[in-house]
Amino acid sequence: MLLLGDIGNTDTKICLINDNLKIVKRVIISSKKFKRGELNSFFKHIDFNQIKKILFCSVVPKTYKEIKKFISKKTQTRCYELKELNLKSFLKIDVNYKQVGSDRLANAISLVDKRKNFIILDFGTATTFDVLIGNNYKGGIISPGIELSLKTLSDKASLIPKINLTKISKVIGKDTISAVRSGFFWGYAGLIDNVINLIKKETRKSFQVILTGGFSELFKNSIKTKVKQDINITINGLIRSSRLIK
Repeated sequence: MLLLGDIGNTDTKICLINDNLKIVKRVIISSKKFKRGELNSFFKHIDFNQIKKILFCSVVPKTYKEIKKFISKKTQTRCYELKELNLKSFLKIDVNYKQVGSDRLANAISLVDKRKNFIILDFGTATTFDVLIGNNYKGGIISPGIELSLKTLSDKASLIPKINLTKISKVIGKDTISAVRSGFFWGYAGLIDNVINLIKKETRKSFQVILTGGFSELFKNSIKTKVKQDINITINGLIRSSRLIK
């Protein structure tokens, strides 16, 4: 079995993968406010002798260090972070390696195909676009995250309440809530289509567009660009990368 984890700025996902490469157990916890009890509960009844490889991608070093320490007390199997592996067999990486997030590399590895090009749009703490041309990771774009932006607006503007983003059919709002929803929904829909078109124009390439992350369901049928949704792209990238662990 494989033990895989994706430590993001907001949430941490830990998955147990069986020999058929299927997720058999999963937990999602807060990355910065997690409790050891949550880890104890997830690992209860797990036979660590069956875990052959452990691999995480992390953009929160402190949390990764704590989880790694917890796991090391349970098993003698080494725990790796994705960027510790030699990823060159999967990707040619044309960016500052130290600064690109491990989760974004995992997403790219999940899809890499020398005959295809991809734009990966991840709705996380930030909204990111990653460009993959064949097996060449070209870099990407980091935009403000939707949920974080909504929270910041309600925190800073006294008369704007906390709002859950939903699909809205009309552009012109008739009250504060509908106006904010319209601004965020149609604003981000426009941002997504515009950025994708700019990438196509700059690279002179065609792309398959893959959506993942919390708001991917909301936008998959709400933008002009034809897209596919893959909610397990990061974990699938870790599964593929685990082949590098000998």
